[in-house]
Amino acid sequence: MPHFPAPLQSRLPAVGTTIFTVMSRLAQDTGAINLSQGFPDFNAEDALFDRVSHWMHAGANQYAPMAGCLPLREAIVRKVEALYGTAYDVEHEVTVTAGATQALFTAVAALVHAGDEVIVFEPVYDAYGPAVELAGGKLVRMQLRAPDYRPDWAAVAAAIGPRTRMIMINSPHNPTATVWSADDLAKLAALTRGSGIIVVSDEVYEHIVFDDQPHRGCAAHPELAARSIVVSSFGKTYHVTGWKVGYVVGPRELMAEFRKVHQFNVFTVNTPVQLALADYMADAERYLRLSAFYRAKRDHFCHALAGSGFELLPSHGTYFQLARYRALSDRPDTDFCNWLTRDVGVAAIPLSAFFADGRDEGVIRFCFAKNEATLSAACERLRGVEPMAGR
Repeated sequence: MPHFPAPLQSRLPAVGTTIFTVMSRLAQDTGAINLSQGFPDFNAEDALFDRVSHWMHAGANQYAPMAGCLPLREAIVRKVEALYGTAYDVEHEVTVTAGATQALFTAVAALVHAGDEVIVFEPVYDAYGPAVELAGGKLVRMQLRAPDYRPDWAAVAAAIGPRTRMIMINSPHNPTATVWSADDLAKLAALTRGSGIIVVSDEVYEHIVFDDQPHRGCAAHPELAARSIVVSSFGKTYHVTGWKVGYVVGPRELMAEFRKVHQFNVFTVNTPVQLALADYMADAERYLRLSAFYRAKRDHFCHALAGSGFELLPSHGTYFQLARYRALSDRPDTDFCNWLTRDVGVAAIPLSAFFADGRDEGVIRFCFAKNEATLSAACERLRGVEPMAGR
């Protein structure tokens, strides 16, 4: 096997394989039920696959326009205006991306300069930090405190300084399953008013909110819409995470910079899939009914775990459920998840993976985007976990 003949200086020396990959691989190796990585174990409707096949056979197999196929961008603009009241320009203010992670990375690469500060909220999705570091920016970490994981706006105000370039937010929030309120958006708008601070709003779970509360996104707030790149995901919405198709909307000044990077790190996205998604979006119920669909799965999972040693925290959005396990074990959360996968046969994610300092709050994350039979089988195993004194 050949070896590179000189030492390498890593751009990301502290980064290894993500916890999601590690736990999914462990689940596969041990035959455990995988409630760790956030993807469904069920398919989208056949109607969506039929439209992809239609466009493939119709010859739509060459490069799409860099910004995305016009019918899909038009469908996105109609959806966003109908839901949030903001009319984005189809030519200059919407771009189709190769998934949400690419969109987040591109936004940071295009808009953050060396030495700029970027505020993020921990526990934080693990893609944010490396994107900022590669751009030469400095992360400023705000803490979302258990058990409600709400932003401390006084602390955010104190953290904003002359080098603050960007604030990255995520609602509904992975991993805590919290949803920002109108008051949260109003406070963010007040703190950024009169500044050049850019907001990157990760809203990939926008259609998965529970308990009769609406999703409050930056596109619905005129002040924030004028300074925000809003990110969404067709993979999350239509159960096709492996397709890696998402989009961003934002004011043309920000989008022009975004596209400068997008055209070189992706250029464009799968053409027949874009056209199929445009067709599929014509029926708004396909995304509007998503909350009820996943609420039923959340409720099924929580009901099936009733009486177990797991303390379930509120889940107001996303398809994740946090659980305290200290009544069962005093092991560190990563050790507990490894044991849970190997010995119990259910894989979960330790919450410490979402903190830079590995803070262990005795909390783990389950994904309930699974068939009910999968959830029932997992919960049967989880209900059998007995307290382990000193373990």
